[in-house]
Parts: sequence; structure tokens; C-alpha cells
Amino acid sequence: MVKAYLRYEPAAAFGVIASVGSNIAYDSSGKHLLAPALENLALWHVRQGVCTKTLAPSAASPGPSLAVTSIAASPSNLVASGYADGSIRIWDLDKGTCETTLNGHKGAVTALRFNKIGSLLASGSKDNDVILWDVVGETGLFRLRGHRDQVTDVVFLDSGKKLVSSSKDKFLRVWDLETQHCMQIVSGHHSEIWSIDIDPEERFLVTGSADPELRFYTVKHELSDGKSVDIVDGNEIVSSGDLSTQEKWNVLKHFGELQRQSKERVATVMFNKSGNLLACQVAGKTVEIFRVLDEAESKRKAKRRLHRKKEKKSAKGKEEPEMMGNVETSQVTGEGNSLVVTVLDVFKLIQTVRAGKKISSISFSPITPKNSLATLALSLNNNMLEFYSIEDDTSNKTLAIELQGHRSDVRSVTLSSDNTLLMSTSHNAVKIWNPSTGSCLRTIDSEFGLCSLIIPQNKYGLVGTKGGKLEVIDIGSGTCIEAVEAHGGSIRTIAAIPNENSFVTGSADHEVKFWEYRVGQKSTQESKRLKMSNVRTMKMNDDVLAVAVSPDAKYIAVALLDNTVKVFYMDTLKFFLSLYGHKLPVLCMDISSDSDLIVTGSADKDLKIWGLDFGDCHKSIFAHKESITAVQFVRNTHYLFSVGKDNLVKYWDADKFELLLTLEGHHADVWCLAVGNRGDFVVTGSHDRSIRRWDRSEEPFFIEEEKEKRLEQELETDLDNAFENKYAPKEEVPEEGAVALAGKKSKETLSATDTIIDALDIAEVELKRIAEYEEEKARGRVPEFQPNVIMLKLAPSDYVLRALSSVQMSDLEQTLLALPFSDALKLLAYLKDWMSNPDKVELICRIATVLLQTHYNQLVSTPAARPVLTALKEILYGRIKECKDTLGFNLAAMDHLKQLMASRSDALFRDAKSKLLEIRSQHSKRLEARTETREEKRRKKKSKK
Repeated sequence: MVKAYLRYEPAAAFGVIASVGSNIAYDSSGKHLLAPALENLALWHVRQGVCTKTLAPSAASPGPSLAVTSIAASPSNLVASGYADGSIRIWDLDKGTCETTLNGHKGAVTALRFNKIGSLLASGSKDNDVILWDVVGETGLFRLRGHRDQVTDVVFLDSGKKLVSSSKDKFLRVWDLETQHCMQIVSGHHSEIWSIDIDPEERFLVTGSADPELRFYTVKHELSDGKSVDIVDGNEIVSSGDLSTQEKWNVLKHFGELQRQSKERVATVMFNKSGNLLACQVAGKTVEIFRVLDEAESKRKAKRRLHRKKEKKSAKGKEEPEMMGNVETSQVTGEGNSLVVTVLDVFKLIQTVRAGKKISSISFSPITPKNSLATLALSLNNNMLEFYSIEDDTSNKTLAIELQGHRSDVRSVTLSSDNTLLMSTSHNAVKIWNPSTGSCLRTIDSEFGLCSLIIPQNKYGLVGTKGGKLEVIDIGSGTCIEAVEAHGGSIRTIAAIPNENSFVTGSADHEVKFWEYRVGQKSTQESKRLKMSNVRTMKMNDDVLAVAVSPDAKYIAVALLDNTVKVFYMDTLKFFLSLYGHKLPVLCMDISSDSDLIVTGSADKDLKIWGLDFGDCHKSIFAHKESITAVQFVRNTHYLFSVGKDNLVKYWDADKFELLLTLEGHHADVWCLAVGNRGDFVVTGSHDRSIRRWDRSEEPFFIEEEKEKRLEQELETDLDNAFENKYAPKEEVPEEGAVALAGKKSKETLSATDTIIDALDIAEVELKRIAEYEEEKARGRVPEFQPNVIMLKLAPSDYVLRALSSVQMSDLEQTLLALPFSDALKLLAYLKDWMSNPDKVELICRIATVLLQTHYNQLVSTPAARPVLTALKEILYGRIKECKDTLGFNLAAMDHLKQLMASRSDALFRDAKSKLLEIRSQHSKRLEARTETREEKRRKKKSKK
């Protein structure tokens, strides 16, 4: 009989607060912060400091899980996340579900931005392209090409009519989204542009790069009559259409530069929601906060600066030509007004926020607190989130989310005897977890822990450190009660001796030490404590890397730096066997429950299975692509797990020497492994700071089937690579502002095309059968008609419509592009029948548009297509008008209801923005009047003197 095994599947991933590869972002309410957690999105409640929701991609997607590379929150409850494979997922935060997946980029998504109303999404990628997506229709609109290097940021202008993109090619590009062309290319930077942002009122656009200064641009807005308006220093300069062609199309005008304090490159520039603060985060530990002064304040500051210069000149008694600010700063002047407002008059550095570690990303809260200017969230590269309250002259840390994860990579994991506790160690802390829920129960400060052990009764834990200390952890109180100087070098391994109150430690000081422990108390006043004593010491010839004790306590195996494993008798410590064959040192090993087999994993990437009776090597397997870091047998079986620096977890049968499963999920080197007593789950710890649990399911699998799957995957990847590299035409450098299709050809679109072609063929055969049946019926022969079972009792046209409706909206364009002309013609013939269904009008219009655009020349020259196109022309416009009228009527009705509610309510409904502008203008007038009176008083005083 063929042997069946039970499959292990990913169950939980915990320990990651914020991964490094992506930005963080607040949701629209400001109550939650979205942080990347490797392939997942974590939703943190800011006040409580608790992860309320985790948005994870479906497990159905094949291949390794890909990390989140970019996050953007829309004004509604939608959130977009970009991934390393170029895909974008749109999530509904309330439901916690993925609404749609958009595929268009060939490289990792590096920038995402919603427009103000959240209907459009712009994405930039490492493939140098910018794609505009329709979020409501779940489709790609078009692709903008022109950048010569990876796109780093995108921002919308003029209520979504224009788009500005920045790139590593040192250029800014301004795109007109209505005509889909590049309006302006802005140069001036000497290094790669990493981030751009615009204030909410769209007065200034700021860019950050590795240059020592921030560059600012003023934005020219278009009016409805074709004229343009420039708002800089309060004076709206309206320009007629008499400008030169170059100036007419220019949207961004250079305003000036502002010197930065830090020498590191800019990572992020960001305005807060109200637009009165600008944050500049560098690729280090600091964030510079600038105050953005309004028109009245900036004018006043410019006047004061001018006045000071005049005073200095009068004091010197020299007549020198007036200098209006720095030579470097551009001057923007109103007509008939000699006052010049420079960058230094508008942007004022108020403070610098300093974090303890390197900052990965920043985000302003959309809610402005009462007692401070803003709330700023930081994600640090040591798996931590910090929140700062920004005030006029200081910044205070209000919250730090750090307990739910390690600050560095997880070096060891160990399970308690009853599998209820999990202990993990890293460079400065020991954490106790509940492995079933993934919640952190205790955090204990520690030295760099390389190995660990929970002793029976689950009251105490032992940690072997890099400094040679053996730390005793009281799990109940969460404290380190003792640190014993156990070895002269780093303790690499701890192994428990079965059925005894003792354990063994191995160290880089060439020693293996045997320890006994007991729980006791020195005096009646003191509480019970764990006492340890060294009972035996065994000297070795080289550094000890791993120690394993056989379950029958008969043998002890010691792996040394000289690539060998020495096996000794446990009782007498006499030499028994030497296992040699590895080309590099053995880093890990384990002995099976029946003490028959010993498995060793080495830095030479080989897994060797040995017999413990004679020391013969049963099999040497090339197991991992990198060093093997941990191996462990499943209790009472000859199945084993191995992990390595190739990010993989592998499941083996040590009797048949077969690879059973490969578990993909970690994003960096996997350091450690712990298998549950019953073998029902496995826990792994990694350099990516995550701890993952893999559960055994009830689903059986067979070795041969898994082999076939692996071979198919390898073949597919090889074919894809070969096709991409050899036969695909090499893409030339795109012309200036070229526009292309948004989607990309994928396996999903090709399989969807095959499904539609099959449906069309089946429907055609069925229509012929129906026609033959009608002929027979007319002749008088009436046999009973048997419909095709495959069509599920649907009419031929409904069956084809069902196949089309199953295609994702984001993949529809690419799916229809792959259809041959003959099948496209068949599809057009069905559109007339489907127009009677009001729910499918939008889908049918999209199908008709794509097919007409793609096959226009052939359709015009094909006589058979003319009747179909004529019929579509008559029906299509009428149906679209009906839909448009219905939508317009519904919107008008909702607006009417809103007005009714407003009239019934006692509360005043006002336009908040107009009111705010009114208050600001009144305030600025008062300030100007005050300054004028002050200046008059000063003049009078001088004249008296």
C-alpha cells in the first residue's frame, strides 16, 4: 500500500510589530495605524496599543508569501497595499476582507496614493511605470511610461486632474490625466528623489533627496476659463493665455531651497492634514519638523527681514543695492508689490524629533489633538512603533508599542513539556508566549541568548548567553532570578537529560558541563528558588557547537568545530563513536525517540542520517540551499523537520530518505525550531523577527503527488524565465510620456481566456443542436431534447455570460486581448441578448469597448461584423443613457433627502472650509493693521530723536 502522510499548514505568525520594507499609514479615522507585518497588514489601535485586526492574503495563492512594500489609506474605509511581486490589494477595513487584487506591475510596488475622494489610485513601481487605477470599477485605466528608473513617489494635483511622479532618475514628471501625457519634466536635483508631498491647499510641493537641501515648488492652478492662477504670498496672480508655450504648460515653478540639518538622505517628506506642519524624515534617527506659516505671517516675516536689512544699511551708512533674501531662493512677486516672500519666510524649523533607533517610516495622524500641534507615528527598524506629540518647541513620546515582538532576530525557541508555553530569546530579551494564541505573556531583560530550555513543571527557564552566562528565568514572576558564570565562551547549546533533574551545556570554551538542579530554600523566610550545581565537566579538543542526549539516556553526542560528531557513553563518558563525513561544521543534531537514528545538519547544506548502533551513515541528503540551522525529530516517529538560512522549513521521512513537504513563509534566515510533543504543531523563529506556527491538518497527501507538484512548479518557472529572457522582445526605452495598457498578462488571465473560448465553443455546439431540433420539430418528428449537462441548465448566451462574469474586473482587459478575432466576433454577437439584463450593462459596455478598440481595423473590413455593430449601436446608447439617468435620479434624491434632514435639524450646516478661510482673512487683516501701527510708532520715535 502507498503510505499517506498528514499535511502541515501555516497557522499563525506573531512577533512582528512593524517590518522594515514598507511605510506606515493612519486610517481615515485616525484611531488606527496600519503597519506592515511582512506579508500581512496589522491594524493597531493607537490608544490601547493593541493589534485589533490582521489583514492576511488568502492561503490559496501559490508560491512563497511576498512582503508588503507600500501602504495607502483612502478617505473612506478602504486601504491599498502593494507587494513585492507588483500586485496591489484593496482591503475593506470594516469587514477585514480583500475586495480586489490589481495586477499590472512587473516589479515591487514602491508608491501608492489615493486622490482626495478616494475614487482613483496611483501606483509607482520598480518597473519604472506609473499606473492609474479606478478603485470603484476595480480596473486599471492606463499606464504612464517615461521614467528611466524606479518610481519613488506619486501625488495628485488639481483634484485628481494631474499627477506628479518622482523617480531615482532625478526628475519630476507632471502628467495630465485627462489627455494622458507628460506636461512638464522638472530637473534640478543632483541625486535620486526619494519622496514628494503637497500641502492640502496645493500651494507648495516639496521634494526630498540626498541633496543637502529640500526643494520647494509653487503650483499653478487652472481656472475654468482657461486662465491660470498662482497662489503664493496671498496675491492670486492670474495669467492670461499670452504666455510662451513652455510657460503655459508648466505647472510647477521653482520657489526655493531650504538647508537641512542632517547629512543623511531624505527618506520621507510629509505635510500634516491641516497643512501647518511639514516633517522631513532622514534615513537615520531624526525627523525635522517645520512650521508652515500662512500668507499673513509669511508677509510679516518678509517685512521684518526687509526692515532689519534697511536698519543694518543705515547703521553702516553705505548705500548698497537691496538684497531680497538668499541668492539661491527664487522670488515670487505680485504685480506692483515690491515685497518678496522667500522659502525662509514660509517654512520655519521648530524642532527635531530624535528616536532611539533608525526610523523606517513616519505618518501624521489626521486628528489634531487639543493640547498640541499634531501626533506623529514612527516605525523603527528594530520592530517597534513610537508615537510623539508635537508641540511648539518640544516633542513628547506618548506611546511605544514594543512588547509584542523582539527587537532583533529570534535565536532560539523552546516549548514546555505540556506545549502550553513557548520561550524565545534574542539579543536583549527573553519572551514567554502562548503558542496557541500568539500573545506575549512575559518579557524579561536578558543578555544575548543563543539557546534555551524550559525545565519540567514550567516554573523555570534556562537561557545560555553569548557571554557564557547561564540565566535562570522565573516564568511566573517574569524575572531573571540568577545569572551563573557557567562557561568561559558563548554557550551554544542546552540539552535536557531524560528522567533526571539535570541538563548538559556545550560552549565555545571546549567544555561540555553536566548540571543538576533542585528547587529549595535557604531559610524559612525566603521563597523557594532553583539551585544549580555543576557535577561533571568533559573537556573537548575544539569548540562545542551542539549537544544531543539520547532519549534512553545511554549516549551523549557532541558536535565540534572540526566537522565531526563524537558520541560518548553517558554514564562513564567513555568514547563510543565518531561520525565524520561533513565538509563543514555540524550546527545542529537530534536523536530519534527510539534512540536508533541520529540526524546531523551542517553548514555544508547536507543533512546526514546515521545509525546510532554502528555509526554508519544511512543517507546524505542535499537538503537546503544554505546552512542548516536546526533539526528535530517528531516524537515517536522517524519523521523530522529541518530549517535553514534559505528561509525554508522542510519535512522529511528518515526511513525512506524522502522530502515530504516544503513550508514557505519566512522572509529571512530561519534560526530555530521546536516540535510539539504530539507532533501536532511546529514552531519556528527567524531573522525576520517573526515566530510562526505550523499545524498538522487532517488532509492526507502522498509523496508521488508532491513530487509531481514540485516538478510542475520548477518546469513552469523555468519556462517563464526562458520565455522572458530568450523569446520575449526586449522593451525599448519608452518614448516621452508614453501611455500603455494598465494590466499585465498572467496565468490567471490566460486561464480565463481559455475558459471563455471553451464556453463559446460549447455554446456554439449547443445552438447547432437546438437549431437541428427545431428543424426536426417542424418536420413532425418530435424527439425529446436533451440539454448539455455541462451547461448547468443554462441557455447558451447565459452560459457564456457566466464565464465572463467569473473573470475579475481587473483582469478583464488582458483576458479579452488574448481572444482570437473569430472568438471576439462570436462574443460581440451575444452582447445584443445580454443588454436586456440591467445589472450587466457596465460589464457589456466594457467588453464592447475593449473588443472594438482591439479589433477595429478587422471589424471595419469584415462584412459579417456590420449587422452586429449596427444592432449594438442602436441598443448600447439607449441602455447606457437609462443607467446614467437612473444614477443621476438616485443622486438627486439623496441630495434632496440631505437637504430635508438639514432643514429639520436644529444644528447649523455650514461649509467649514469657507468659514475657516473667512476667519483666516480677518485674522491676517488684524495682524497687518497691528504691524502697520507698530511701524508708525517706531518712525515717530526716530523722528523725535
